[in-house]
Amino acid sequence: MTSLLVIVVLVLLAVALWQLTKIFDLTQVGSSSDDSQVASDNDNNIQGYIMFGFLAFIYIFTIYGLLKWGNLALHTPASEHGILVDSLMNITWVLIFSVQVITQGLLYWFSFKYKGNKDKKALFFADSNKLEAIWSIIPSVVLAVLILYGLYAWNNIMFVDKDEDVIEIELYAQQFKWTARYAGQDNVLGKANVRLIEGVNTLGVDMSDPNAQDDIVVSELHIPKGKKVHFKMRSQDVLHSAYFPHFRAQMNCVPGMVTEFAFIPTYTTSEYRELPFMVEKVANINKLRAQKSAELIAKGGTALDPYTFDYLLLCNKICGASHYNMQMKVVVDSPEDYKKWLSEKTTLTEDIKAAAAAEKPAEGGVESTTDSTAKDTVKAVIDTVKAVVAKVAMK
Repeated sequence: MTSLLVIVVLVLLAVALWQLTKIFDLTQVGSSSDDSQVASDNDNNIQGYIMFGFLAFIYIFTIYGLLKWGNLALHTPASEHGILVDSLMNITWVLIFSVQVITQGLLYWFSFKYKGNKDKKALFFADSNKLEAIWSIIPSVVLAVLILYGLYAWNNIMFVDKDEDVIEIELYAQQFKWTARYAGQDNVLGKANVRLIEGVNTLGVDMSDPNAQDDIVVSELHIPKGKKVHFKMRSQDVLHSAYFPHFRAQMNCVPGMVTEFAFIPTYTTSEYRELPFMVEKVANINKLRAQKSAELIAKGGTALDPYTFDYLLLCNKICGASHYNMQMKVVVDSPEDYKKWLSEKTTLTEDIKAAAAAEKPAEGGVESTTDSTAKDTVKAVIDTVKAVVAKVAMK
């Protein structure tokens, strides 16, 4: 309702301003004015200074933005290939910013310097093959180098040798949560299909596949430092995107197909928490939370919990109403801690058997109670009949 009122007020304000301009035009009837619609030297001077002022505004705001919000950008990458990705990104930014400074600077400076003047005549310059070659060849070469470097980086990141020792993990996306499936001892993921989803088997794993017998399904992702992890990704419903911001990794999860991505973590969770920039960042966040908590407590609310850094797996596609909350905690362990954690997890086969065993006693319990009740009823009827027959016999 408030939004509607704001819109109505804005519309009425626009109408009022429009009417005021019409009244102003009427008051100017009969007065001397220049209706030629040809820019005068004064108009050209004003436009030239505005152009030059806008150029200054662009660069002042850019510098201010870098100083104000530059610390919010991702910092140290937590994967081996992250350094390559950041390098490619930084080179691209430097090139874009350099070209922007030169071209926009010349554009607005020329607009200011060569503004219209009635005492000057514009020079008609038809063409110049030399200039055309310069501003065609240079961008082409720069873009070709960037594209080739990008392809080199992409191929290095995406290449997984068939004989390479990797950890196979499936990431399963659905509205609005992530589930991970580990390949188990054989390091081969069992086949899966959404048509096989039933009960505990929420990922539709084909339990008739021998490779699926040791698969492990979890809701919190653990990966070891220094070991390449090969992720295979599926989606149950709509298009999702598996995004690991600190690992510089992202891949779409498409219904009906399997996509993949691999990387090597370089910092455990505890190590990344101890990096100086992260310590400072967490301290700043908790400072803001403390201020917010004081306000909430003053209003009778509950204080916010202190923030602790964790790696996260996010969905980077707008997949529905709760898209913002689709995330999974990612823990990077030392190789020893990872093996210990994984050894404590039960396989999907064990989970299915446990669920089936839990259902049988319940069903048995219901049947025994029913049988017991029926027997008691029959016994009571028989006892009653016997008593009546005994009384009749006595008479």
